[in-house]
Amino acid sequence: MANLTISTRSAAETAGDALVVAVVTGESGAVLAPGHGLPRRTVTHLKSVIADLELTGKVGEVTTLAAVPEVTARLVVLTGVGALGTSPDSAALEDVRKGVGAAVRGLAKKKKAVVVVPGTGAELAAATAEGAALGAYAVSKAGTTSTDAVGAISLVCPADAATRRAVKRAAVLGEAVAYTRDLVNLAPNLLYPETFVDSLTAKVKGTKVKLKSYDMKALRGGGFGGTVGVGQGSANEPRIAVLTYAPARPKAKLALVGKGITFDSGGLCIKPATGMVTMKSDMAGAAAVAAAVLAIAELGLPIAVTGYLGLAENMPSSTAQRPSDVVTMRGGKTVEVLNTDAEGRMVLGDCIALASESTPDAIVDVATLTGAQVVALANTAAVMANDDDFRARIVGTADTVGEAMWPMPLPRELRPALESINADLAHKGGVEGGMLTAGIFLGEFVGEGIPWGHIDIAGPSFNDKAPAGYWPKGGTGFAVRTLVGLAESYV
Repeated sequence: MANLTISTRSAAETAGDALVVAVVTGESGAVLAPGHGLPRRTVTHLKSVIADLELTGKVGEVTTLAAVPEVTARLVVLTGVGALGTSPDSAALEDVRKGVGAAVRGLAKKKKAVVVVPGTGAELAAATAEGAALGAYAVSKAGTTSTDAVGAISLVCPADAATRRAVKRAAVLGEAVAYTRDLVNLAPNLLYPETFVDSLTAKVKGTKVKLKSYDMKALRGGGFGGTVGVGQGSANEPRIAVLTYAPARPKAKLALVGKGITFDSGGLCIKPATGMVTMKSDMAGAAAVAAAVLAIAELGLPIAVTGYLGLAENMPSSTAQRPSDVVTMRGGKTVEVLNTDAEGRMVLGDCIALASESTPDAIVDVATLTGAQVVALANTAAVMANDDDFRARIVGTADTVGEAMWPMPLPRELRPALESINADLAHKGGVEGGMLTAGIFLGEFVGEGIPWGHIDIAGPSFNDKAPAGYWPKGGTGFAVRTLVGLAESYV
């Protein structure tokens, strides 16, 4: 992960391979963002370039220039950040993240980038730093450590206490998102439940996070029938991993639950070949939860957080579970399995029941759960909850940190679709409202009186198209920033 520092020298004098300068959309065309502090000759040159190339300043417009006068850096990168305004709101700050991220993403293999904060104040510095940190990521080749990301990033801005805190936080978030992306991008023959736990074991060393894991024997003994059922068809046995951060005198106690299907073939209800291409990413929720717990601990937030990761590989074999099987979940409820390709809700149900046993102040689960979410909302995550205020809190946090989420209902009239004559609950409804009935199913495992939210990230968790903004191709690390922001909202 790129090293983030603050430079109090002028942008023109700060040494680096490239200098990133923001361009905003003005009433009379694109102009340089305020606060650049560049020499007059440099500004005249850049204004000429902006006019000659008819730059617009729109987000994602990146222009690289060489031999810019009176600038120490070898290259100057002009990047559009949209209509910034004098008092940027959350949408404008997200445009800054995307614009800066796009510019830094294009500087792979550079040793050092210098990024000018487009204005003043800790909020703008934070957005700039986050965009730079998220954009600096480079996907590693299988079995290697990436060396392509920008090695160091220097932010040109005042070094007051608030800005220093913002930059430190951005660095922690950047590392957490990078870890999530690394896990999501790993090939499924390299990342399976056991190796996922191995990665966590290495990651928690030297931190204040403790790790406990349940192997197949412990899962059977603990009544985790949903997780056992999903994983029993694979040679790679399932696990549940529990990450705990418990500071002294916490102001709140949160439980985060993540779906961790390390590969989803659909089981006996097998997916078509094209439907499996991105199924290594079906553990993105668990990766986001793990990274968020680590980031919360690194930031030293006075919030107790426990992450529950339901890890399994869903494969067809002679030992795989069948449609019509009835399993007993953690807590004793019986569930009739109707379609083995709706497996994520089974591991989540077990983990939500386990999380409820410690009576946290709130539970949030994150999952690549339904294709219906992608059809309905594309790259905007869906948020469901058993408490309207808590749902609003999650969505509001997502808006503040710059992750697109939309509130969705849990209609009571859809609950009968989950009735079963053979068990307490059928695990799947009909084709109507599939995203919503999945949420209703999960709500059945939440402890009495505990606020709970469900975030379906099937769309935004993996980018199978061209890179854009601070998103690379592959794992995006979506939901990490919202989970950290949610914990911060209790401080």
